[in-house]
Amino acid sequence: MSGKFYSIVLIAVMTVAFHPVSLFAGTGDTCSEGGIMVRNMTMVDRWYKINNGACTIWTHNHMFTIKPEDKIEIFSDLACKTSYCAENPVYKDYKSADADGDCRVRILPNCNISDM
Repeated sequence: MSGKFYSIVLIAVMTVAFHPVSLFAGTGDTCSEGGIMVRNMTMVDRWYKINNGACTIWTHNHMFTIKPEDKIEIFSDLACKTSYCAENPVYKDYKSADADGDCRVRILPNCNISDM
């Protein structure tokens, strides 16, 4: 076999070895880096905490962004004591509701999550 063939094989092997993610780009989570935007469509203001941080108002029709590593708690009261959802959704819950893959979902009354 010619040296050109071995060069092509070497380039292919190095590409796979050093850039394996590029081969599977179509199957990855396209929202993980920038996060998923979650819009408050519950009809009233809510409050939330990101990673046990400060209690922040989440006004109706506004959004927060959740990334895979984040823990977000949603509350019904301004003291962040009364949980709005029986179980606070996590990133994978929001991701599974994102049917069109645009990294945007909404929370409706009764903590129902749907695509935007």
